[in-house]
Amino acid sequence: MPRLTRAETQTRNRDQVLAAARELFLRDGYRATSLAAVADAAGFSTGVVYSNFSGKPELALLVVQGIQAEHTASLRAVLDHTRTPGELARGLRDWAEDAFASGWPRFELEFALDTRADPRIVEAFVERQRYGAALVAEIIRERLPADLVAVLPLDSIADAVIDLLIGFAIRRLIDPAASLDRVESLLRATLAFEV
Repeated sequence: MPRLTRAETQTRNRDQVLAAARELFLRDGYRATSLAAVADAAGFSTGVVYSNFSGKPELALLVVQGIQAEHTASLRAVLDHTRTPGELARGLRDWAEDAFASGWPRFELEFALDTRADPRIVEAFVERQRYGAALVAEIIRERLPADLVAVLPLDSIADAVIDLLIGFAIRRLIDPAASLDRVESLLRATLAFEV
């Protein structure tokens, strides 16, 4: 087996650190996860972690962005235009259940609260919210009649849906038995106005 180049070794190490960080952040949360624990889980010294990342916030931001990309891809698979409003609402509910059960909401909430004074991190969260709202607006726009789309404040509705999901994720952190029944009912009612 040929020996890895320096760049290949660094990429492999970086990927291993990211994978270990993801596992620990999702399992234990942002606050409880130290860089020393990440280094240990990845099988490296903290020096290897610091040679690849400027610190815990950068590492966490990259993990969050990876998780978001995965959840967005799985959400896009749910958004099949051939689905009935009921099937779409159920698919969105199942997607949310999987996302909420992963440890992602706790990790991201702790991360956001701990780094809210960092403009770079805040901008990344704001951009993510914009992207999510644009995706929701696109879904609604595709499902509603054009005359209704013309008069509805779709951007405001989309923002409200994102806020609802964030609020529910926080509620679920406090009360693990909280049900998505009402959210699913709201989605069914909203999506039932299709052409």
